[in-house]
Amino acid sequence: MQRKYITMFSIFIVFISVFYFGYKSYADKGRHYYEEAGQVVWDIQTSEKVVAITFDDGPDQKYTTDILDLLAQYEAKATFFIVGQYAEKYPEVVLRQYGEGHEIANHTYTHTRSQSVQRIEEELKKTNETIYSITGFRPTLFRPVGGQYTDAMINTVVKNGYTVVMWSWHQDTEDWKNPGVSKIVDKVLKGTKPGDVILFHDAGGDRSQTVKALEEILPALKNQGYEFITISELIERKKGSISKVS
Repeated sequence: MQRKYITMFSIFIVFISVFYFGYKSYADKGRHYYEEAGQVVWDIQTSEKVVAITFDDGPDQKYTTDILDLLAQYEAKATFFIVGQYAEKYPEVVLRQYGEGHEIANHTYTHTRSQSVQRIEEELKKTNETIYSITGFRPTLFRPVGGQYTDAMINTVVKNGYTVVMWSWHQDTEDWKNPGVSKIVDKVLKGTKPGDVILFHDAGGDRSQTVKALEEILPALKNQGYEFITISELIERKKGSISKVS
């Protein structure tokens, strides 16, 4: 009888171990871990008045073009996280983005929320090839749809040569909900601080509120002395700050 209980207990321990380590491989290791590893960027600590404006889900023939006009007007650079299937549909918009000095990044091919490693690899590759065929440039930045990720996804993306980019937790404009121009403007202007990554959307629906909000946000931040830079430039600023400290 005692041997029977020992056997059952051993099986239970094995089951718990398998469950724990299986879960551990997919659990979020946390922001601190990923930032220290240099695998994921949310924002940076800096005293320089720089911000990175980012746009998800494009390109869109109308709204992305309107946004590019505004960025040019205020000498602002941005990072566009592009959906591959829309890049194929509007290659001329992607070419303009790249030609005007904005950063092009990968946001999957179909805007999938799938956590499948195989699916993510396929979508990364297809979007990368699409962007390269248009611009001759291969993106090195990736943003998961909805900011949803697992350890397995991060490992896969990094293995394929990408840095994952999120956004400042206080700078999610939620413009995709069309909350009203004033709410988008207030969200950004009341929370902006040096090193922020601000999240907007330039496609996926009616983005007229985003465009109108930018008409107020860009000049306001510029008047405050902010410089609008790309994510890669932001990362370089962080490296420079670390070098100065060390």
